[in-house]
Amino acid sequence: MASITSFNVLETTIDDIHAAYKSGQLTCRRLIQMYLERIEMFDKKGPNINALITINAEALKEADRLDAAYKASGPVGPLHGIPVIVKDQADVKGMPTTLGSLLFKDYFPDRDSFVAEKVRKAGAIILGKATLGELGGGDTHGSLFGSTRNPYDIDRTVGGSSGGSAASVSANFSTVAIGQEGLASIRRPSTWNCIAGMRPSAGLVSRGGVYGCWPEIFGSLGPMARTVKDLSTLLDVMVGYDPEDPITARGVGHTPDTFANFLHKDGLKGARIGILREPIGLNSEPDSEDFKKISEVFDRAVGELNAAGAEIVDPIVIPKIKELLAKRSGGPGDTEASFKNYYGRSAKPPFKTPEEAIASPDFAKVVKHSQDRFKRKPDAAKHYESLKAQDELMTTLLKVMADHKLDAIAHKAVEHQPTLIKDGIAPPFVDQKGAPHLNTFLVYTPTIVVPAGFTRDNLPAGVCFIGSPYDDGNLIKFAYAYEQATHHRKPPASTTAL
Repeated sequence: MASITSFNVLETTIDDIHAAYKSGQLTCRRLIQMYLERIEMFDKKGPNINALITINAEALKEADRLDAAYKASGPVGPLHGIPVIVKDQADVKGMPTTLGSLLFKDYFPDRDSFVAEKVRKAGAIILGKATLGELGGGDTHGSLFGSTRNPYDIDRTVGGSSGGSAASVSANFSTVAIGQEGLASIRRPSTWNCIAGMRPSAGLVSRGGVYGCWPEIFGSLGPMARTVKDLSTLLDVMVGYDPEDPITARGVGHTPDTFANFLHKDGLKGARIGILREPIGLNSEPDSEDFKKISEVFDRAVGELNAAGAEIVDPIVIPKIKELLAKRSGGPGDTEASFKNYYGRSAKPPFKTPEEAIASPDFAKVVKHSQDRFKRKPDAAKHYESLKAQDELMTTLLKVMADHKLDAIAHKAVEHQPTLIKDGIAPPFVDQKGAPHLNTFLVYTPTIVVPAGFTRDNLPAGVCFIGSPYDDGNLIKFAYAYEQATHHRKPPASTTAL
């Protein structure tokens, strides 16, 4: 039997951990200790990545319980003893849900979110709550924690808003993580931290107990992992109907028995992939050198897709795509209703309405981007135009796919390199630069990003696959096949000691 101290936690996978449990090489307690040691050394000290707001004080006790259960009757579920980090926008009982803000630093929810309950039942240990764009949007800066640093260049942002979740996985502070995306909040930080991330079709995963819930529809929770296989294992556990989130009624009947059935190394052979080259990212600058550095990586990725057996249709054009995306707007009253639905789960909500939060003295300390977004009131006329644009763009996208017999569309995951933290927290207040939001505008189209290598500045870049509504399994297939053909994931040098 191998020594219990010989297990290498760096870049480890769910399968590696389960094999080590089975052989007796590893206990759950020891694994949690190793991750906690790494968090102490690299998140709180050293490069001071600053990806975690709260550590689960009960983590070692939960590990002991799982070790006892394993000894008695084997694994309790598919995530037995797997450490998970959760974006601090989803409720985990026993830990505060802060939204990265001084406004909510003392808010302890009464119960788990739907997803937290699901992963716990599957045997996972929720190791901690991750930093995020304050109040659930934008790059990962917040009045409660400051800024999260990119482990590939600590002067740069991790992106957002699920930046802490992405950095935690990339820096090996946990095995997997859960993010939430309403604009590009899973895909962009996953890309800029060289991991895989997925925003599934809306309706597959419940937002019950998550800030930004029903009746808002743009946001969805999704898995983040260093490998597409781990991502699919986590997604299997997360999906399910939840009457608290009516949008999940749309997902009924669209979930396979397991997403593992789509993990085929030759999954790109014969697949018709359309290449969308038109710049569609927020505030992208196509003539800039920075944009060109991403284009170089994307051009290589298209060649790699072809080499892996895909039939490439390059380019495809989606008529009026930028014009229609520009009309995006939320529904009047949706934010207020969502706020009440979320805090209505608690006997002691911190505020009863968004207006009460705005009136708090701490609101002045909220980062500028989040203040502006929180105070924004959608206009009914603009919302009507947004709904029309959304419907037109959905039909147009599907028509382009039908006309070209496409299985999926690929585009740049983000059109710019990670931006500098100093430019995000002070003028010019750069935020979400180069982030495409096609999938979240269309709501029901799934999207997955996977590492595509590094720019000549040694910064991560990615390729994004987008598909038809509820075709999540095939997107996992294409991402897995690309990952297996290329193996572009490399851990960041700043956190690979110990």
